[in-house]
Amino acid sequence: MICFFFFQAEDGIRDFCLSRGLGDVYKRQIRAIEIEEYYAHTPVDERAFPKLNSLIIGVDIDRELRRTKISNRLRQRLDEGMVDEVRRLIEQGIQPDDLIYYGLEYKYLTLYVIGKLTYEEMYRELEIAIHQFAKRQMTWFRGMERRGFTIHWMDAGLPMEEKIAFVQAKLEGN
Repeated sequence: MICFFFFQAEDGIRDFCLSRGLGDVYKRQIRAIEIEEYYAHTPVDERAFPKLNSLIIGVDIDRELRRTKISNRLRQRLDEGMVDEVRRLIEQGIQPDDLIYYGLEYKYLTLYVIGKLTYEEMYRELEIAIHQFAKRQMTWFRGMERRGFTIHWMDAGLPMEEKIAFVQAKLEGN
């Protein structure tokens, strides 16, 4: 059974030719339907994939220390010219909507540069978004462990030489 889902564009225009740059959404939806229809009527040979021998290393860091490091790094990156980088990209012809698409930093910095956020709003909202993203990453790791993946947790407080030695030892099977 094939289910069809169509989503209305945020501007309320369903015709992808008239919609504000959202035509690719409709084209992708139509392409996904075409692919599903193909596989519904075309048998596909099962392929055996080789077993992957992976090594998963996680950085074990106290929640408050992680938050502090994230905030300090954000402030440092802003001080080093992230806002000017976004201004230059826009001046070079990159559309703000395209920059917003590329991720948290570009999204919030672009909204600031084009005047939709104040500097304080941009900083506060970006900092919150980065903290939320880091929390989701930790939730993802915990879910991996519940699904049976072995994660080798490395103490974030170790000196760099000890971190490298930890990873090398794990790669060697120790």
